[in-house]
Amino acid sequence: MKDRETGPGFEDVTIGVLGAENFLNRISAVARAEVRTPYRLLAASDDKGAGVREEALRIAENVDVLLFSGPLPYDLATSGGSLPVPATFIPTGGVALPTALLRGTLSETVDTARVSIDSVNTREVRETYSELGVDMTDVHVIEYHEAVSPEQFLDFHVERYEAGRTSGAITTVPWVTETLTAAGIPNLVMAPAPLTMRNALRTARLLGSGARMEDSRIAIVIVRLPASALPNRTSSSNFWFQELKLSLHRTLLHEARRMDAAVLQRDEQSFLVITTMGSLRTGTDDLQRAPFLANVSSALGIEAEVGIGLGRTTVEAEEHAQAAVNLSAEQPGDRAFLIGPNGGPISLAASGTGPAPVREPVAAQHAKTLRSIVQALDAEGDSKRVVDADRIAKLQGVTLRTARRTLHNLVDAGLAWPMPPARQQKVGRPPVRYQLLDERLEA
Repeated sequence: MKDRETGPGFEDVTIGVLGAENFLNRISAVARAEVRTPYRLLAASDDKGAGVREEALRIAENVDVLLFSGPLPYDLATSGGSLPVPATFIPTGGVALPTALLRGTLSETVDTARVSIDSVNTREVRETYSELGVDMTDVHVIEYHEAVSPEQFLDFHVERYEAGRTSGAITTVPWVTETLTAAGIPNLVMAPAPLTMRNALRTARLLGSGARMEDSRIAIVIVRLPASALPNRTSSSNFWFQELKLSLHRTLLHEARRMDAAVLQRDEQSFLVITTMGSLRTGTDDLQRAPFLANVSSALGIEAEVGIGLGRTTVEAEEHAQAAVNLSAEQPGDRAFLIGPNGGPISLAASGTGPAPVREPVAAQHAKTLRSIVQALDAEGDSKRVVDADRIAKLQGVTLRTARRTLHNLVDAGLAWPMPPARQQKVGRPPVRYQLLDERLEA
Protein backbone atom coordinates (compact mmCIF):
# COMPACT_ATOMS: atom_id res chain seq x y z
CA MET A 1 0.00 0.00 0.00
CA LYS A 2 1.28 3.48 -0.82
CA ASP A 3 2.57 5.69 1.98
CA ARG A 4 -0.42 7.95 2.51
CA GLU A 5 -3.66 7.99 4.39
CA THR A 6 -6.74 7.41 2.29
CA GLY A 7 -9.05 5.91 4.89
CA PRO A 8 -9.35 2.42 6.32
CA GLY A 9 -8.68 -0.14 3.65
CA PHE A 10 -8.49 2.48 0.88
CA GLU A 11 -5.97 1.95 -1.86
CA ASP A 12 -5.12 4.02 -4.87
CA VAL A 13 -7.71 2.38 -7.10
CA THR A 14 -8.77 3.34 -10.61
CA ILE A 15 -12.53 3.64 -11.18
CA GLY A 16 -13.95 3.01 -14.63
CA VAL A 17 -17.05 5.19 -15.14
CA LEU A 18 -19.51 4.33 -17.91
CA GLY A 19 -22.44 6.35 -19.16
CA ALA A 20 -23.57 9.14 -21.45
CA GLU A 21 -21.36 12.12 -22.21
CA ASN A 22 -23.21 14.49 -19.87
CA PHE A 23 -23.00 12.03 -16.99
CA LEU A 24 -19.27 11.57 -17.50
CA ASN A 25 -18.70 15.31 -17.44
CA ARG A 26 -20.74 15.72 -14.24
CA ILE A 27 -19.15 12.87 -12.31
CA SER A 28 -15.70 14.01 -13.42
CA ALA A 29 -16.46 17.45 -11.95
CA VAL A 30 -17.61 15.86 -8.67
CA ALA A 31 -14.49 13.68 -8.48
CA ARG A 32 -12.17 16.59 -9.27
CA ALA A 33 -13.53 18.52 -6.30
CA GLU A 34 -12.22 15.83 -3.93
CA VAL A 35 -8.61 16.72 -3.15
CA ARG A 36 -8.32 15.08 0.28
CA THR A 37 -8.46 11.57 -1.16
CA PRO A 38 -8.10 12.04 -4.94
CA TYR A 39 -9.79 9.73 -7.41
CA ARG A 40 -8.38 8.12 -10.51
CA LEU A 41 -11.00 7.76 -13.25
CA LEU A 42 -11.11 6.09 -16.64
CA ALA A 43 -14.21 7.02 -18.62
CA ALA A 44 -16.07 5.17 -21.37
CA SER A 45 -19.06 6.68 -23.17
CA ASP A 46 -22.23 4.80 -24.11
CA ASP A 47 -25.51 6.70 -24.52
CA LYS A 48 -28.03 3.95 -25.18
CA GLY A 49 -26.41 1.05 -23.40
CA ALA A 50 -26.32 -1.27 -26.40
CA GLY A 51 -22.55 -1.50 -26.35
CA VAL A 52 -22.02 -0.96 -22.65
CA ARG A 53 -20.80 -4.51 -21.98
CA GLU A 54 -18.21 -4.22 -24.72
CA GLU A 55 -17.07 -0.87 -23.32
CA ALA A 56 -16.89 -2.33 -19.81
CA LEU A 57 -14.80 -5.27 -20.95
CA ARG A 58 -12.58 -2.96 -22.98
CA ILE A 59 -11.55 -0.87 -19.97
CA ALA A 60 -11.82 -3.58 -17.28
CA GLU A 61 -8.16 -4.62 -17.54
CA ASN A 62 -7.10 -1.06 -16.72
CA VAL A 63 -9.41 -0.41 -13.74
CA ASP A 64 -10.08 -1.89 -10.31
CA VAL A 65 -13.84 -1.32 -10.25
CA LEU A 66 -16.60 -0.23 -12.65
CA LEU A 67 -19.21 2.45 -11.88
CA PHE A 68 -22.23 2.62 -14.19
CA SER A 69 -24.49 5.66 -14.57
CA GLY A 70 -27.56 3.67 -13.47
CA PRO A 71 -29.10 0.22 -13.02
CA LEU A 72 -30.05 -0.10 -16.70
CA PRO A 73 -26.49 0.04 -18.13
CA TYR A 74 -25.29 -2.08 -15.21
CA ASP A 75 -27.78 -4.86 -15.98
CA LEU A 76 -27.07 -4.63 -19.71
CA ALA A 77 -23.36 -5.02 -19.00
CA THR A 78 -23.82 -7.98 -16.66
CA SER A 79 -26.52 -9.76 -18.66
CA GLY A 80 -23.89 -11.50 -20.78
CA GLY A 81 -22.05 -12.86 -17.76
CA SER A 82 -20.02 -11.64 -14.83
CA LEU A 83 -17.50 -8.84 -15.24
CA PRO A 84 -13.79 -9.34 -14.46
CA VAL A 85 -13.78 -6.61 -11.78
CA PRO A 86 -16.28 -5.50 -9.10
CA ALA A 87 -19.05 -3.25 -10.39
CA THR A 88 -21.73 -0.98 -8.99
CA PHE A 89 -24.08 1.73 -10.26
CA ILE A 90 -25.57 5.08 -9.26
CA PRO A 91 -29.11 4.57 -7.90
CA THR A 92 -32.11 6.29 -9.45
CA GLY A 93 -34.68 8.37 -7.61
CA GLY A 94 -33.92 10.03 -4.30
CA VAL A 95 -33.42 13.77 -4.48
CA ALA A 96 -33.18 13.56 -8.29
CA LEU A 97 -36.97 13.16 -8.65
CA PRO A 98 -38.11 16.31 -6.77
CA THR A 99 -35.27 18.22 -8.44
CA ALA A 100 -36.55 17.16 -11.88
CA LEU A 101 -40.11 18.11 -10.91
CA LEU A 102 -38.93 21.51 -9.74
CA ARG A 103 -37.02 22.11 -12.97
CA GLY A 104 -40.08 21.09 -14.96
CA THR A 105 -42.25 23.57 -13.05
CA LEU A 106 -39.79 26.47 -13.20
CA SER A 107 -39.00 26.00 -16.89
CA GLU A 108 -42.63 25.14 -17.74
CA THR A 109 -41.25 22.32 -19.88
CA VAL A 110 -43.89 19.88 -18.64
CA ASP A 111 -46.95 19.93 -16.41
CA THR A 112 -45.72 17.84 -13.49
CA ALA A 113 -49.30 16.78 -12.70
CA ARG A 114 -49.58 15.24 -16.20
CA VAL A 115 -46.33 13.46 -16.93
CA SER A 116 -44.83 10.03 -17.53
CA ILE A 117 -41.83 8.94 -15.41
CA ASP A 118 -39.50 6.01 -15.95
CA SER A 119 -37.06 4.08 -13.75
CA VAL A 120 -38.28 5.24 -10.33
CA ASN A 121 -40.21 3.07 -7.90
CA THR A 122 -43.96 3.84 -7.94
CA ARG A 123 -44.04 4.08 -4.16
CA GLU A 124 -41.26 6.69 -4.20
CA VAL A 125 -43.13 8.73 -6.82
CA ARG A 126 -46.33 8.53 -4.78
CA GLU A 127 -44.56 9.63 -1.60
CA THR A 128 -42.84 12.52 -3.39
CA TYR A 129 -46.10 13.81 -4.89
CA SER A 130 -47.81 13.43 -1.52
CA GLU A 131 -45.10 15.52 0.16
CA LEU A 132 -45.48 18.17 -2.55
CA GLY A 133 -49.28 18.13 -2.22
CA VAL A 134 -49.75 17.43 -5.95
CA ASP A 135 -52.41 15.07 -7.26
CA MET A 136 -50.85 12.26 -9.33
CA THR A 137 -53.98 10.85 -10.97
CA ASP A 138 -52.52 11.72 -14.37
CA VAL A 139 -48.95 10.71 -13.53
CA HIS A 140 -47.83 7.49 -15.24
CA VAL A 141 -44.88 5.47 -13.96
CA ILE A 142 -42.90 2.61 -15.49
CA GLU A 143 -40.54 1.10 -12.95
CA TYR A 144 -37.15 -0.27 -13.83
CA HIS A 145 -36.51 -4.00 -13.72
CA GLU A 146 -33.95 -6.16 -15.45
CA ALA A 147 -36.19 -7.03 -18.42
CA VAL A 148 -36.94 -3.39 -19.35
CA SER A 149 -35.09 -1.94 -22.34
CA PRO A 150 -34.56 1.69 -23.42
CA GLU A 151 -36.97 1.05 -26.31
CA GLN A 152 -39.71 0.08 -23.84
CA PHE A 153 -39.15 3.27 -21.88
CA LEU A 154 -39.42 5.24 -25.12
CA ASP A 155 -42.61 3.50 -26.25
CA PHE A 156 -44.16 4.06 -22.80
CA HIS A 157 -43.60 7.81 -22.99
CA VAL A 158 -44.57 8.19 -26.67
CA GLU A 159 -47.82 6.24 -26.39
CA ARG A 160 -49.10 8.28 -23.46
CA TYR A 161 -48.08 11.60 -24.96
CA GLU A 162 -49.65 10.87 -28.34
CA ALA A 163 -52.83 9.72 -26.60
CA GLY A 164 -53.03 13.13 -24.89
CA ARG A 165 -52.63 11.65 -21.42
CA THR A 166 -49.41 13.50 -20.57
CA SER A 167 -47.71 16.83 -21.20
CA GLY A 168 -44.29 15.21 -21.55
CA ALA A 169 -41.85 12.79 -19.99
CA ILE A 170 -39.21 12.54 -17.26
CA THR A 171 -36.54 9.94 -18.02
CA THR A 172 -33.18 8.74 -16.70
CA VAL A 173 -31.94 7.48 -20.08
CA PRO A 174 -30.11 10.07 -22.27
CA TRP A 175 -30.90 8.16 -25.48
CA VAL A 176 -34.60 8.29 -24.62
CA THR A 177 -34.52 12.05 -24.06
CA GLU A 178 -32.63 12.59 -27.33
CA THR A 179 -35.21 10.55 -29.24
CA LEU A 180 -38.14 12.28 -27.53
CA THR A 181 -36.65 15.69 -28.30
CA ALA A 182 -36.19 14.73 -31.95
CA ALA A 183 -39.88 13.74 -32.02
CA GLY A 184 -40.91 17.08 -30.51
CA ILE A 185 -42.08 15.58 -27.20
CA PRO A 186 -41.29 17.73 -24.12
CA ASN A 187 -39.05 15.96 -21.66
CA LEU A 188 -36.60 16.29 -18.79
CA VAL A 189 -33.63 14.17 -17.76
CA MET A 190 -33.72 13.01 -14.14
CA ALA A 191 -30.02 13.18 -13.30
CA PRO A 192 -28.37 12.03 -10.04
CA ALA A 193 -27.49 14.76 -7.56
CA PRO A 194 -23.82 15.53 -6.73
CA LEU A 195 -24.27 14.01 -3.25
CA THR A 196 -25.52 10.77 -4.82
CA MET A 197 -22.54 10.69 -7.16
CA ARG A 198 -20.09 11.36 -4.33
CA ASN A 199 -21.53 8.47 -2.34
CA ALA A 200 -21.39 6.21 -5.42
CA LEU A 201 -17.74 7.12 -6.04
CA ARG A 202 -16.93 6.34 -2.42
CA THR A 203 -18.72 3.00 -2.65
CA ALA A 204 -16.88 2.17 -5.87
CA ARG A 205 -13.52 2.98 -4.31
CA LEU A 206 -14.30 0.78 -1.31
CA LEU A 207 -15.30 -2.07 -3.59
CA GLY A 208 -12.17 -1.63 -5.64
CA SER A 209 -9.93 -1.62 -2.60
CA GLY A 210 -11.43 -4.84 -1.37
CA ALA A 211 -12.93 -3.29 1.78
CA ARG A 212 -15.99 -4.99 3.21
CA MET A 213 -19.07 -2.86 2.81
CA GLU A 214 -21.42 -4.44 5.31
CA ASP A 215 -22.60 -1.67 7.63
CA SER A 216 -23.49 -4.35 10.17
CA ARG A 217 -19.81 -5.22 10.64
CA ILE A 218 -18.74 -4.94 14.28
CA ALA A 219 -16.81 -1.86 15.38
CA ILE A 220 -15.41 -1.58 18.89
CA VAL A 221 -14.08 1.56 20.55
CA ILE A 222 -11.96 1.41 23.70
CA VAL A 223 -11.97 4.63 25.76
CA ARG A 224 -9.34 4.51 28.50
CA LEU A 225 -8.33 6.90 31.24
CA PRO A 226 -4.67 7.88 30.84
CA ALA A 227 -2.11 6.65 33.35
CA SER A 228 -1.61 10.22 34.56
CA ALA A 229 -5.21 10.27 35.81
CA LEU A 230 -4.84 7.16 37.95
CA PRO A 231 -4.47 7.59 41.74
CA ASN A 232 -1.92 5.76 43.79
CA ARG A 233 -4.58 3.37 44.96
CA THR A 234 -7.23 2.22 42.49
CA SER A 235 -9.42 0.33 44.95
CA SER A 236 -13.16 0.88 45.13
CA SER A 237 -12.64 2.95 48.30
CA ASN A 238 -10.97 5.72 46.30
CA PHE A 239 -13.87 8.15 45.97
CA TRP A 240 -12.20 10.57 43.53
CA PHE A 241 -11.29 7.87 41.04
CA GLN A 242 -14.75 6.30 41.17
CA GLU A 243 -16.34 9.69 40.55
CA LEU A 244 -14.07 10.19 37.53
CA LYS A 245 -15.11 6.83 36.10
CA LEU A 246 -18.79 7.58 36.65
CA SER A 247 -18.41 10.93 34.89
CA LEU A 248 -16.67 9.24 31.95
CA HIS A 249 -19.40 6.59 31.83
CA ARG A 250 -22.16 9.22 31.76
CA THR A 251 -20.41 11.15 29.01
CA LEU A 252 -19.95 8.02 26.90
CA LEU A 253 -23.58 6.98 27.38
CA HIS A 254 -24.73 10.39 26.18
CA GLU A 255 -22.45 10.32 23.14
CA ALA A 256 -23.18 6.68 22.30
CA ARG A 257 -26.88 7.35 21.82
CA ARG A 258 -26.12 9.04 18.51
CA MET A 259 -24.33 5.89 17.35
CA ASP A 260 -26.85 3.33 18.65
CA ALA A 261 -23.95 1.94 20.65
CA ALA A 262 -23.67 -0.05 23.87
CA VAL A 263 -21.28 1.08 26.61
CA LEU A 264 -19.73 -1.51 28.91
CA GLN A 265 -17.08 -1.23 31.60
CA ARG A 266 -14.04 -3.18 30.43
CA ASP A 267 -11.80 -2.91 33.47
CA GLU A 268 -10.94 -0.43 36.22
CA GLN A 269 -9.43 1.96 33.70
CA SER A 270 -11.44 1.65 30.45
CA PHE A 271 -14.82 1.22 28.76
CA LEU A 272 -15.95 -0.60 25.63
CA VAL A 273 -18.26 1.10 23.15
CA ILE A 274 -19.76 -1.55 20.87
CA THR A 275 -21.48 -0.44 17.68
CA THR A 276 -21.67 -1.16 13.94
CA MET A 277 -19.64 0.21 11.07
CA GLY A 278 -22.63 2.14 9.74
CA SER A 279 -23.29 3.79 13.11
CA LEU A 280 -19.60 4.53 13.58
CA ARG A 281 -19.52 6.35 10.24
CA THR A 282 -22.50 8.45 11.32
CA GLY A 283 -20.90 9.34 14.65
CA THR A 284 -17.54 10.27 13.16
CA ASP A 285 -18.57 12.20 10.04
CA ASP A 286 -17.64 9.22 7.89
CA LEU A 287 -14.42 8.54 9.82
CA GLN A 288 -13.25 12.13 9.48
CA ARG A 289 -13.00 12.82 13.22
CA ALA A 290 -12.31 10.87 16.39
CA PRO A 291 -15.35 9.85 18.45
CA PHE A 292 -15.77 11.03 22.06
CA LEU A 293 -12.43 12.81 22.40
CA ALA A 294 -13.59 16.43 22.26
CA ASN A 295 -16.58 15.96 24.56
CA VAL A 296 -14.69 13.81 27.08
CA SER A 297 -11.97 16.43 27.24
CA SER A 298 -14.56 19.20 27.71
CA ALA A 299 -16.63 17.34 30.33
CA LEU A 300 -13.84 15.79 32.40
CA GLY A 301 -10.90 18.07 31.73
CA ILE A 302 -8.66 15.15 30.74
CA GLU A 303 -7.44 13.70 27.45
CA ALA A 304 -8.69 10.14 27.24
CA GLU A 305 -7.02 7.48 25.11
CA VAL A 306 -9.26 6.22 22.28
CA GLY A 307 -8.69 3.25 20.00
CA ILE A 308 -11.08 1.93 17.34
CA GLY A 309 -11.01 -1.63 16.05
CA LEU A 310 -12.78 -3.20 13.08
CA GLY A 311 -12.94 -6.89 12.40
CA ARG A 312 -14.76 -9.82 10.93
CA THR A 313 -15.56 -11.01 14.46
CA THR A 314 -16.03 -9.33 17.84
CA VAL A 315 -12.79 -10.85 19.10
CA GLU A 316 -10.84 -9.54 16.12
CA ALA A 317 -12.38 -6.08 16.45
CA GLU A 318 -11.49 -5.89 20.16
CA GLU A 319 -7.92 -7.02 19.48
CA HIS A 320 -7.55 -4.25 16.91
CA ALA A 321 -9.12 -1.73 19.31
CA GLN A 322 -6.61 -2.75 22.01
CA ALA A 323 -3.70 -2.24 19.63
CA ALA A 324 -5.14 1.14 18.60
CA VAL A 325 -5.63 2.41 22.15
CA ASN A 326 -2.11 1.33 23.06
CA LEU A 327 -0.89 3.38 20.12
CA SER A 328 -2.93 6.32 21.43
CA ALA A 329 -1.09 6.01 24.75
CA GLU A 330 2.31 5.83 23.04
CA GLN A 331 1.58 8.87 20.88
CA PRO A 332 -0.42 11.22 23.15
CA GLY A 333 -2.32 14.04 21.54
CA ASP A 334 -5.79 15.18 20.60
CA ARG A 335 -6.43 12.21 18.31
CA ALA A 336 -7.55 8.58 18.17
CA PHE A 337 -6.32 5.65 16.11
CA LEU A 338 -8.23 3.12 14.03
CA ILE A 339 -7.00 -0.34 13.03
CA GLY A 340 -8.97 -2.72 10.81
CA PRO A 341 -8.49 -6.10 9.15
CA ASN A 342 -7.03 -4.38 6.07
CA GLY A 343 -4.29 -2.66 8.00
CA GLY A 344 -3.67 0.71 9.50
CA PRO A 345 -3.35 2.51 11.75
CA ILE A 346 -5.40 5.51 10.68
CA SER A 347 -5.13 8.71 12.73
CA LEU A 348 -8.38 10.61 13.44
CA ALA A 349 -8.21 14.14 14.83
CA ALA A 350 -10.72 15.12 17.53
CA SER A 351 -12.04 18.12 15.62
CA GLY A 352 -11.89 16.61 12.16
CA THR A 353 -9.56 19.39 11.11
CA GLY A 354 -6.28 17.57 11.49
CA PRO A 355 -3.50 17.72 8.93
CA ALA A 356 -4.43 16.68 5.44
CA PRO A 357 -3.23 13.26 4.29
CA VAL A 358 0.28 13.19 2.97
CA ARG A 359 0.17 13.20 -0.80
CA GLU A 360 2.84 11.61 -2.93
CA PRO A 361 4.98 14.32 -4.50
CA VAL A 362 4.31 14.87 -8.18
CA ALA A 363 7.38 14.40 -10.32
CA ALA A 364 8.82 17.86 -10.93
CA GLN A 365 9.12 17.33 -14.68
CA HIS A 366 5.49 16.26 -15.09
CA ALA A 367 4.33 19.19 -12.96
CA LYS A 368 6.38 21.58 -15.07
CA THR A 369 4.96 20.09 -18.27
CA LEU A 370 1.37 20.45 -17.04
CA ARG A 371 1.96 24.06 -15.97
CA SER A 372 3.30 24.95 -19.40
CA ILE A 373 0.28 23.35 -21.09
CA VAL A 374 -2.16 25.14 -18.78
CA GLN A 375 -0.44 28.47 -19.41
CA ALA A 376 -0.74 27.92 -23.17
CA LEU A 377 -4.43 27.05 -22.81
CA ASP A 378 -5.05 30.14 -20.66
CA ALA A 379 -3.36 32.27 -23.30
CA GLU A 380 -5.95 31.00 -25.79
CA GLY A 381 -8.83 31.56 -23.37
CA ASP A 382 -9.49 27.82 -22.94
CA SER A 383 -10.50 26.97 -19.37
CA LYS A 384 -12.04 23.52 -19.98
CA ARG A 385 -8.69 21.70 -19.68
CA VAL A 386 -9.79 18.95 -22.11
CA VAL A 387 -7.18 18.18 -24.77
CA ASP A 388 -6.08 15.49 -27.19
CA ALA A 389 -2.68 14.61 -28.62
CA ASP A 390 -3.13 16.87 -31.64
CA ARG A 391 -3.86 19.86 -29.42
CA ILE A 392 -0.80 19.15 -27.24
CA ALA A 393 1.41 18.78 -30.31
CA LYS A 394 0.36 22.22 -31.54
CA LEU A 395 0.65 23.87 -28.13
CA GLN A 396 4.13 22.50 -27.45
CA GLY A 397 5.46 22.31 -30.99
CA VAL A 398 6.19 18.58 -30.80
CA THR A 399 5.29 15.51 -32.82
CA LEU A 400 2.06 13.57 -32.25
CA ARG A 401 4.05 10.67 -30.88
CA THR A 402 5.72 12.91 -28.30
CA ALA A 403 2.37 14.50 -27.44
CA ARG A 404 0.80 11.08 -26.81
CA ARG A 405 3.72 10.11 -24.58
CA THR A 406 3.33 13.39 -22.67
CA LEU A 407 -0.34 12.69 -22.03
CA HIS A 408 0.35 9.11 -20.93
CA ASN A 409 2.98 10.40 -18.48
CA LEU A 410 0.50 12.89 -17.03
CA VAL A 411 -2.05 10.09 -16.53
CA ASP A 412 0.56 7.94 -14.76
CA ALA A 413 1.43 10.90 -12.53
CA GLY A 414 -2.23 11.40 -11.57
CA LEU A 415 -2.40 14.75 -13.38
CA ALA A 416 -4.86 13.73 -16.12
CA TRP A 417 -7.76 11.37 -16.77
CA PRO A 418 -8.47 9.66 -20.10
CA MET A 419 -11.90 10.70 -21.39
CA PRO A 420 -14.11 9.17 -24.12
CA PRO A 421 -13.46 10.32 -27.71
CA ALA A 422 -15.57 13.22 -28.92
CA ARG A 423 -18.37 12.48 -31.36
CA GLN A 424 -17.38 13.30 -34.90
CA GLN A 425 -18.63 12.79 -38.42
CA LYS A 426 -15.21 12.17 -39.95
CA VAL A 427 -14.18 8.69 -41.00
CA GLY A 428 -11.57 7.02 -38.83
CA ARG A 429 -10.86 6.47 -35.19
CA PRO A 430 -11.63 9.57 -33.10
CA PRO A 431 -8.78 10.93 -30.95
CA VAL A 432 -8.68 10.16 -27.23
CA ARG A 433 -9.32 13.19 -25.03
CA TYR A 434 -7.78 13.87 -21.64
CA GLN A 435 -9.04 15.92 -18.70
CA LEU A 436 -6.10 17.85 -17.25
CA LEU A 437 -6.12 18.08 -13.43
CA ASP A 438 -4.22 21.30 -12.87
CA GLU A 439 -5.83 21.82 -9.44
CA ARG A 440 -3.70 18.94 -8.15
CA LEU A 441 -0.61 21.03 -8.64
CA GLU A 442 -1.87 23.36 -5.93
CA ALA A 443 -3.22 20.58 -3.69
